[in-house]
Amino acid sequence: MLKLIKMDYTKDSEKRREKLIDLLVNKAALKQDIADYAETVLERFKRMVEKELKVLGKHVDDQRIRLVFKDNGKYEFRVHVGSDALVFQLHSNVFRFPDENPIWKSKYLKENGANGYFAVINVYNFLAESIEKSRSNDAGYLIGRIFLNHDEHFLMEGKGQLGFLFRDLENGKLTDEVICQIIQSCFSFAIEFDLITPPYDLVQEVSLFQINAISSDLHLSTGKRLGFKFKAEDSNFY
Repeated sequence: MLKLIKMDYTKDSEKRREKLIDLLVNKAALKQDIADYAETVLERFKRMVEKELKVLGKHVDDQRIRLVFKDNGKYEFRVHVGSDALVFQLHSNVFRFPDENPIWKSKYLKENGANGYFAVINVYNFLAESIEKSRSNDAGYLIGRIFLNHDEHFLMEGKGQLGFLFRDLENGKLTDEVICQIIQSCFSFAIEFDLITPPYDLVQEVSLFQINAISSDLHLSTGKRLGFKFKAEDSNFY
């Protein structure tokens, strides 16, 4: 005769609930702490950018050179420096490095896995005219990413000096001096990253529609490396 096994669903439910509570109290709260901290960091960047622009403005008296700041809310601000525009954008989510990333081999993360969760501020470089004239087809480039954890430590990956100056997560702290250095490095990279003409074969054909639209919307996309593969100027991150 088949014997029925009675399952204790109540006990199983309690175990699942305990695990869920642990996730909410620990991981969910951790991510919220990181997100809240990242918002304060972005505000610090805004203040430092405005301060830097005022200092630069005292030494640059050419009215044609843009030194403009625009606050777009709690997740973004934009700054125009010369013919370039930088967009600092805080992602609304918190991320974790993949298990295979060598960063997990560091003592700092081995001692506390929570140190491996990050908010991210992305820094994009566009031509200033692309934004001013709303040329939606124009290309921009990610020149840096700032990773912020719950321990108020940071590291950064990026192009040029941005790719190697700020990689010490264990000791990396965002003092005002460090934030100023990041901002100045972003400005310098954007200004030195020149507009490159696309290959002739890429632009030798144009439609009548595009010609008629150029004066209003510049449908011929513009980007600093249009037609070229944008190669990293530094080694791979970690």
